[in-house]
Order: sequence, then structure tokens, then C-alpha cells
Amino acid sequence: MTEVEAAKKILQTMLDHLGFEARIDELEHDGSVCLQIRTEEGKYLIGANGDRLEDFQYLVNRILSKHFPDAKRIRVDCDHYRDRYEEKIIQTARELAQKVHEDGKARKMKPLNAFYRRLVHNALVEDEKVKTSSPDGAARYKRVIIQRS
Repeated sequence: MTEVEAAKKILQTMLDHLGFEARIDELEHDGSVCLQIRTEEGKYLIGANGDRLEDFQYLVNRILSKHFPDAKRIRVDCDHYRDRYEEKIIQTARELAQKVHEDGKARKMKPLNAFYRRLVHNALVEDEKVKTSSPDGAARYKRVIIQRS
């Protein structure tokens, strides 16, 4: 059994035990594997801002690493929620950057996890008129600050 097959089996077992009827597809996403959950009950699997998806992803990868110590990280998504959410975050960051261009006032994004903060930093890295930063600290969710360069 390959690591992707094992990850798919782990996720399917979790969903079955929780009583969800779902199909899982394997998709290639930015050079890694994404397990895409297809279900009519997606809103219950996604949670607020994708929090439950993050939990499923964390558990799948933790269990997988016990059997495949060198396994690549598996991404878990449901009905392409993460793709839509990423686009929304990038769009919000660009809109805030535009406001910073217009009035020079720094703007803060809502608190984001490390993955989404990195997404914002990378989305605005080529905009020479603004710079982005995140506060130091151990908090899981932090705001990205967008300000004039």
C-alpha cells in the first residue's frame, strides 16, 4: 500500500466512524497530493474558516507519519473549500494593499494560521509600495499587517 492509499484509507475510516457518507478523490495540488472529500454534508466537515479540515489534515498526517516516517504532507479539502478560501484571502489582501496605496494607513488582516499568512506575504511580495509583517510570538493565529514600504 502506498502512502497516498494509506492516507485515503485513514481519512475514509475517520469519516465512516463519524457517520459521514463521502467519496474521497486524490488530486495533484501544487506538487503535492490533496485528498478531496465529496459529500452533501460538507459544511459539517469544513467547520468555521476550515478549522475542521485542518483538524482532519493534522490527524491524517500524524497517523500516516507513524507508518511512513518520510511521507510527504497530505492536504485534505472538502468540495474545493480551501481553493475558494485562499482566493478570498488573496483578494482581501490586495484590496487592503490598495487602500494602503490610497491613504497610507496600515491595515490588518483578520488572524490567520501560518499557511494563510505565508500566502498573503507571497501574494504581496511583488508590490513595491507595501510591505507585510506578522507579529512575533507563539500564537497559532496572527494578523498580517500591510503597510507602506
